[in-house]
Amino acid sequence: MPIYEYKCRKCANEFELLVLSKTVIACPACQGQDLEQLLSGFAVDSASIRQASAKASRRAQVNHKDYVEKNIAHAEYVKKHDD
Repeated sequence: MPIYEYKCRKCANEFELLVLSKTVIACPACQGQDLEQLLSGFAVDSASIRQASAKASRRAQVNHKDYVEKNIAHAEYVKKHDD
């Protein structure tokens, strides 16, 4: 899909646009057509990248404040009610 990134020189809005042959390229914020096409990155997908992303996500979740507090509270509950 030809998705391009632009920056409007009139209002400085940055946006992405799917450009087909009949697409009128204009800023969605101000309708200006004085645009600068930005360099876009590209996505790469592979099993190892998905696995690394999942591992990083799990690590972030385990280290999240709410997750830690919930597990501490659960451990304290079990400790009090285990007797």
